[in-house]
Amino acid sequence: MSVNTDSMIHNILDRVSRIGYVKPEDIPNIDLYMDQVTTFMEAQLAHSKRYEDDKILTKTMINNYAKNNLLPSPEKKRYSKEHLLVLIFIYYFKNILSISDIQTLLGPLTDKYFKSMDDMDLTAIYNEVFSMEKGQIESLQKELLERYEIAQGTFENAPEEDRDFLKLFSFICLLSFDVYVKKMLIEQMIDELRAAGSPSDPKHKKK
Repeated sequence: MSVNTDSMIHNILDRVSRIGYVKPEDIPNIDLYMDQVTTFMEAQLAHSKRYEDDKILTKTMINNYAKNNLLPSPEKKRYSKEHLLVLIFIYYFKNILSISDIQTLLGPLTDKYFKSMDDMDLTAIYNEVFSMEKGQIESLQKELLERYEIAQGTFENAPEEDRDFLKLFSFICLLSFDVYVKKMLIEQMIDELRAAGSPSDPKHKKK
């Protein structure tokens, strides 16, 4: 099986370099109805889709987030700028975390900073976090290249017709292990955060 890994890594690095995020100043300062929210999110996060027909957010998803206390309820069926910021956090978290874990993370934020009149509000928190993430693009590209080079050094004695595929498999395994370890660490931190918040809750105690 022949795989053009050089072209693949070039495309990956190019896509990483174009990773963006929804800037707070791009979010309307007026309250939006549900249809306007889904349209806005679809336009702003379309670059993150895997497939063209994937949905960023649906009405059902948003209603479920509100029912599960991930998202504060809308006021008169309208969503504020802060609602949209919370939805963006949820969108990224839901790819790797459970609803319960997202509740544990976002609960303290929405409880204290949603509709905050202080300088430290959800917009300030959003700006701080995502400006930090954007600054990591260059180091992420370097890290990907390092793992790619490691994978390229594997399976040198494999049959030639399988070599490219096996090298690609190695690369995917390296990245998957990295994701697995980071996810495990995130879950551990969330468990500790949950335990600190409700130490007497038996369902949150680890065996």
